Amino acid sequence: MIEIHRSAFTTRFPARFQLVLATNPCPCGAFGVVGEECICPPSAIRRYAARLSGPIRDRLDIEVRVARVSAVQVTAQERGTLSTADAREQVEAARDRAARRWRGMPWRLNAHVPGTWLRQGEFRLPVEARAPLDRALQRGALTLRGYDRVLRLAWSVADLAGADAPGLAHVGLALYLKKGMTA
Repeated sequence: MIEIHRSAFTTRFPARFQLVLATNPCPCGAFGVVGEECICPPSAIRRYAARLSGPIRDRLDIEVRVARVSAVQVTAQERGTLSTADAREQVEAARDRAARRWRGMPWRLNAHVPGTWLRQGEFRLPVEARAPLDRALQRGALTLRGYDRVLRLAWSVADLAGADAPGLAHVGLALYLKKGMTA
């Protein structure tokens, strides 16, 4: 749901969507690329990265840096070992697991569960599984919104792995997918 407030007028619109963003690492596209030389000054790289503001980045569930695909990789006969059909099957099984867990609640997907439900009560993770998240929050590397996003992602990672609840490895992977941080 999106609410728009203007003057004394407020309106609500339904909004459920998936946003995928892609960007180069710098204006020339070569920063951090093996075998390439970036021609951008550090100030240009910082300005370029700042175009996607902190509050917007905080609302992203997953942020992953990927290496440029080489010509050898593009022309290789062998591809990844996971077929689209296998991936679909794994995702459907994970969604079913989440739907069973949230049965009787007003949501079916981990992405829709309020952070307070995951931070308190029955679904609160054990201290050892939460420890990397708590440290990141205390250091200021995560906001509370980011903390909740990592928790939701950890539940999804655990569902994909067939686990009943996220453990330290699931939280670690979720933290890496959100912020590139290791547990």
